[in-house]
Amino acid sequence: MGLARPPQTASAPPEATSSSPVPLCVDLDGTLILSDLLWESLAVLLRRNLLFIFLVPIWLLRGRANLKREVAARATIDPTLLPYNEPFVEFLRAEKKCGRRLLLVSASDRVLVEKVAAHTGLFDEVLGSDGQTNLRGPAKCAALTAKFGRGGFDYAGNSYVDLPVWAGAKNILVVNAPRALASQLRSEGRVSAEFPGPSDHAEAVWQTLRPYQWVKNIIVFVPVITSHNLRNLVVLWAAVLAFAAFCLFASGVYVLNDLFDLAADRQHVSKRNRPLASGRLYLPWAFAGGPLLLVLPLALSLAVLPKFTLVLLAYGFFAIAYTLLFKEVAVLDVFVLSGLYTLRLIAGHVATDIVFSSWLLGFSMFIFLSLAMMKRLQELRSLKQRNQTVARGRGYVVGDLEMINNFGVASGYLSVLVLALYVNSAQVIILYHHPGLLLLICPLLMYWLSRMWLLAHRGQLYDDPVLFAVTDVQSYLIGTLALLLVWSAT
Repeated sequence: MGLARPPQTASAPPEATSSSPVPLCVDLDGTLILSDLLWESLAVLLRRNLLFIFLVPIWLLRGRANLKREVAARATIDPTLLPYNEPFVEFLRAEKKCGRRLLLVSASDRVLVEKVAAHTGLFDEVLGSDGQTNLRGPAKCAALTAKFGRGGFDYAGNSYVDLPVWAGAKNILVVNAPRALASQLRSEGRVSAEFPGPSDHAEAVWQTLRPYQWVKNIIVFVPVITSHNLRNLVVLWAAVLAFAAFCLFASGVYVLNDLFDLAADRQHVSKRNRPLASGRLYLPWAFAGGPLLLVLPLALSLAVLPKFTLVLLAYGFFAIAYTLLFKEVAVLDVFVLSGLYTLRLIAGHVATDIVFSSWLLGFSMFIFLSLAMMKRLQELRSLKQRNQTVARGRGYVVGDLEMINNFGVASGYLSVLVLALYVNSAQVIILYHHPGLLLLICPLLMYWLSRMWLLAHRGQLYDDPVLFAVTDVQSYLIGTLALLLVWSAT
């Protein structure tokens, strides 16, 4: 590669150049893979035990190289599941085939780097941090120039940290770099190849926040509706604040969920495309953004609705415990999921100071347990269609399909029974002038649940039945009829 070539794109990889007299040294984090091994291993470590977070600063006091070695010694990374930069990997395969010498040179701990190199089968030699020296920036440049001499190697990197290494290299390969950095390097006239990375980070952040899931938080308004307080602006404003806090807090939980579930998501047919799992969003954002999204609504609730803070903390505890532990325990997982929905309902009561209704809480537990079972049924049906028998990261096998179906249908119909008993209670007589009309909601709900379970049995639902209902015309029609019945009964 004696002459500089025009920059290439990922859609048209540069041709192999076996005549190049110098070896190609390749960075790993953000270059060979669309992730970072230190952050990947930290996610694995914290998923195993969150208390390791208190040891990280202690390890860091002895240097970044020591931190990487301590984490690598305790965290197991599966190199087959990492998000590789496939266009760049294809280019390296072509270079290797032409006989070029390739080195994997990374600031990550050598123990982990060697696993990646062994998996790819592309590299003749591996250099990495060793617990004492952090092979990053000037230290990496010094190691390579000592080995090959200044200008005796080409280097492929992705970040500003690589500038000292590129300064000592003969030719520059720009991989997955920020646009400003790529433009700066092109001006030097030594860029021999360029592989752009994911560009729309704002969209990736938005997807990770899962705003479409915020519709579930509308449950906090249910106590306001059932107690006929929609015209009470003080109560309504409290419910709006609770809704906003829950949306931010739930997004923070989703970010942490994606961070701790990287390995499982990358083995899932659709979840592998999530921004963190696919590498479209860098992991440090999740480590910072997730906790921030938890702290902001807690601060808001302490300032405006102090009692509501306890409900948020309970929701956060069970949501994170679900991700780290309960998700893998059959049956208990769906009970926790239904409990998280019911906590939203409790939040609506607490935020607005509306008296709790045991009927409403009972109805919520049964109907959301049914929907959680429905979600599991859909996942197991999807596994069966792909000829798999075990749900990875879950406590179920495909043979559980029939039992899950029975549990879910029974729970759904029990919710209808609770609703019928509520309609005949003394509490309803006080609130409604024509309570008998509310009984007509029961057949509507039975029809909706029966149809949803039939669609789930046929495999025609998405992963989440609640989100399916939000886009389903019949669900909107049934909901509208139910609201009209409530209005007519008042």
